[in-house]
Amino acid sequence: MAPEPMYDVSVSTNEPLEGTLIVGLANVGLAGLTAVDYLVTHREFERVGYVRSRGLPEITPVENGEPRHPTRVYASTQIDCTVLLSELFVPVWAADAFVEGVLEWVDSTGIDELAVFHGVPYPHGPDEHDVFSVATPEYRNRRLAESTVSPVSGGVLDGVAGALTIRSLEREAPPLGAFVTPTHPPGPDLEASLRYLELLETVYDIEIDDEQLRERAAELQRYYGELADRIGALDSQANPENRSFPEDRMFM
Repeated sequence: MAPEPMYDVSVSTNEPLEGTLIVGLANVGLAGLTAVDYLVTHREFERVGYVRSRGLPEITPVENGEPRHPTRVYASTQIDCTVLLSELFVPVWAADAFVEGVLEWVDSTGIDELAVFHGVPYPHGPDEHDVFSVATPEYRNRRLAESTVSPVSGGVLDGVAGALTIRSLEREAPPLGAFVTPTHPPGPDLEASLRYLELLETVYDIEIDDEQLRERAAELQRYYGELADRIGALDSQANPENRSFPEDRMFM
């Protein structure tokens, strides 16, 4: 019988952790993860801890030959927030265990607010690329009363975002705002990440120079545009009557 999944947060810092916990996890499009990773690498953040999972498959990210924990905690003495980011996907069936471990740690800190970046590949029109909110009443009154962020009109939140939201709604977690934006698989959807960086500036007054990410987004857009053009050209040149390879009749 497989063991029940468990998550333990280990943090070591002499500075108090207070204010908002911003959560960005690996999901389709990687929008939230990319945004918080850009935040901690371009502002005054220091890695202060990590999350260890048990009873689940592990990964070990490597950069320049150096391994690191896939789920990490960052803090800043200049910005009133803490960041939790995970390069390890948390499956829906393990979300409760993940939330339990995170909230047990949050209870030992001065963190009094949660902000979750939750990119979702839902159907949307070309003019619907925006960030929408799902917020508990206290969070909405605190952060969004004067904001132009529109509420999500309907639907459900699942996984970690859904589990954290229901715990906050039941007052078992700090006030929470989940920020939803449409993402495009397979990712990374850098345009969606840029929308999250803009939200950090408008809602939290955190200024970030996003020029580097915008350049990467433009390069990625050009790459996929050129790839689509090449595939389109190959399709237009294809002529079934002149094939030099046998037809596949398996599904005929």
